[in-house]
Amino acid sequence: MKPTAIVIGAGIGGIATAARLAKNGYDVTALEKNETPGGRCNQIVRDGHRFDVGPTLFLMPEVWEETFAALGEKMSDHLDLRRIDPTYKVHFEDGLQLSLTSNIGEMQTQLEKVEKTAFTGFLNYIAEGSKHYKLSLEKFVGRNFFNIFEYFSLANLPLIFQLKALEKHHRNASRFFKDERLKAAFTFQNMYLGLSPYDAPATYSLLQYTELAEGVWYPMGGMYAGIQALTKIAEKLGVKFIYNAAVKSLNEERSTSNVQRIRSVTLEDGREFSAELFVGNADLPYIYDQLLPDRAEAEKLQNKLYTCSTIMFYWGVDKEYPQIRPHNVFLGGDYKASFDQIFKDHTLPEVPSFYVHAPKRIDPAAAPEGQDTLYVLVPVGHLSARTKQDWDALVARARETVFARLAKEMGAEDLREHIKFEINYQPKTWKERFNLVNGAAFGLSHNFWQVGFLRPQNRHKKYKNLYFAGASTHPGTGLPIVLLSARLAAERILKEAASRQVENYGWEKVTAGG
Repeated sequence: MKPTAIVIGAGIGGIATAARLAKNGYDVTALEKNETPGGRCNQIVRDGHRFDVGPTLFLMPEVWEETFAALGEKMSDHLDLRRIDPTYKVHFEDGLQLSLTSNIGEMQTQLEKVEKTAFTGFLNYIAEGSKHYKLSLEKFVGRNFFNIFEYFSLANLPLIFQLKALEKHHRNASRFFKDERLKAAFTFQNMYLGLSPYDAPATYSLLQYTELAEGVWYPMGGMYAGIQALTKIAEKLGVKFIYNAAVKSLNEERSTSNVQRIRSVTLEDGREFSAELFVGNADLPYIYDQLLPDRAEAEKLQNKLYTCSTIMFYWGVDKEYPQIRPHNVFLGGDYKASFDQIFKDHTLPEVPSFYVHAPKRIDPAAAPEGQDTLYVLVPVGHLSARTKQDWDALVARARETVFARLAKEMGAEDLREHIKFEINYQPKTWKERFNLVNGAAFGLSHNFWQVGFLRPQNRHKKYKNLYFAGASTHPGTGLPIVLLSARLAAERILKEAASRQVENYGWEKVTAGG
């Protein structure tokens, strides 16, 4: 008889973990609160317009390829990837525009117009990012740590300094660029992880390396095509998905031994599911706070640092605006002040930065003929009781900022009149729809004290059959990193299951012989 497992949450981490377990002989049931899989990596389809809900950048394709390969599949059989180059255009308030591209000649021309020595700085910066990427993936991000001595080992301690884990990203960028706009152009990518470059470790120069060297890609059909492909594979492997199945509680197994376990989950509608193994892919702080009885651990997580949130506008437009490229970044005036207002004041900056995605430039099926699908992301502080937050007013101000800059800098003066419909997400939406604590769109933050072994681990300390995958456990947030979390969770489950089998077999031999 197959061992049984229940996965709570069918985000990409839950889908991938479920599929890996099924591939290795488990009978897996995945319970999902919403009506479709994907979690934050979801889609909205309305009136012929298709929007990715969350991520829009397909990064680190080698991690995706490894996931498909581990499931006995080829990624190319499921996803039609198109490389985006230039990756995006960066717009500054003073009129400067930079097209970030893997074309070295074009980068040199652009950068030297801004700062004479910037191209040399750029080459050195990308070289450092390459080193950070390879070391991080091999030594920290791509492995489990079972105790603190493995993490702070004699072998790893020098790497912490090589990776500049104790240095701030923006300060480190100042070693390579003098112009403040260039520092911004090569550090704003921290927002992919919901971080401020003034707080994030300098390690994250690896983000710029991955974009320009590994490439930014787009799967035809949108990012949700990756979710659909992995879900289909998981189902083929035998995973049973149950939707509209919000979990109310994880229930302890009554035991007289020191080993404590979870015996079942109870849904909001009263249904109960039992299994030998449980994997939590819901937001990890939410699991501790709402589904488990251990208040001490929940309170510890409440006191940790969280990522920012976002205001989202999904616009179905009855006119096409070809001047808006696939990926566009608009940076506000005072770069540091804007991050302080997001991460310290938990609000919308006075001069907000934002990102605009126009998928139709790559994928004509994203909008009806002659029309456009526009996705707008505005970084904003997460929910906080310490700050007065009038979200209706903040959303309205964010919307007006986007209209004004698109009119002034992109010639889209009549955009407002051509929006057929708007769908809006804000921090309260992220909290209510996806159970994200504080409405933090990217989960727990990634400062030095919240990464590696110092991040919440992928197995519960008390409940030996409760594991975790997702953005708030090791190794962290972002789609490819969450795919790695699924791999690490599955590896740990299989390793510890094998260890228990050896122990049990040894005990049975002793008792049988005695």
